[in-house]
Amino acid sequence: MSVCKTESGAATLGQVYRKGRRALSQAGVDSPGFDADCLFQKAFGLDRQNRILRDDQPAEPEKTEQYLCDIRARAEGTPLQYLLGKWPFLDLELRVGEGVLIPREETELLVRTAAELLQRVAAPRIIDLCSGTGAVALGLSTLLPSAKITAAELYSGAYSYLTRNVAETGLSHVEPVQLDVLAPESAQCYSEWDGIVSNPPYVRTDELPTLQREVRREPVTALEGGADGLLFYRAIAQNWLPRLKPGGVVAVEIGEQQAQEVSALFRTQGITQIRVHRDFNGLERVVCGIKGEKC
Repeated sequence: MSVCKTESGAATLGQVYRKGRRALSQAGVDSPGFDADCLFQKAFGLDRQNRILRDDQPAEPEKTEQYLCDIRARAEGTPLQYLLGKWPFLDLELRVGEGVLIPREETELLVRTAAELLQRVAAPRIIDLCSGTGAVALGLSTLLPSAKITAAELYSGAYSYLTRNVAETGLSHVEPVQLDVLAPESAQCYSEWDGIVSNPPYVRTDELPTLQREVRREPVTALEGGADGLLFYRAIAQNWLPRLKPGGVVAVEIGEQQAQEVSALFRTQGITQIRVHRDFNGLERVVCGIKGEKC
């Protein structure tokens, strides 16, 4: 990827940036300007405003090389979040990278919904199943400072990000644990919970090849929910909801067209007051309910 040179032989910051943006546009990246801005700031330490103000200044060769290397990776389908190494979630900035699911804005609805339902409990004990980066657990900790939250994750790659994010955010009321959510004996190790929350894998196996190429770079273990996408919801209903206190809260993120089936699974375990919440795109995104209380 060649870059135009100034009369002095050095490419300018503006030339380098525009070369990268053009490469992303040609590769079909959805937001080439935004992605190029983010990668430029990572390499040069300049936000968009300062980049524009210094448009004609020479670009340092080493930083140019880093920027264009990241541009190539992004053009080839590496998620922007993995290249940046961090991504915002609520008021947090979480470490992300290969081997862990990227926190998404839609998941903030799950956190806010669960926090609203649990705010009536003085010091709730909560478990976040399939925690990944810890986004849900850590987000809940910021909204419910008195909560004691267990963040459960099985896979070592994701667990390393979970433990690092807990340490770097300083939210010490979140305790990472490594366990298999699908194993019945995992739930039996714990007493009752005030809240069970989860953003589990929920993509049907036959849908995996149809996902965006960037999403396919995320770990399949964080995406695949079995043949019908409901594998983890069945495990939550059968293994974990019996550990929910009467009056306790369950809240889970769901995929499209899963609300009715997930709600039915929860009803079999005595969950009432079931509600389905839609995200900012109007899609059914969160199913929540209360155990052992009648509407």
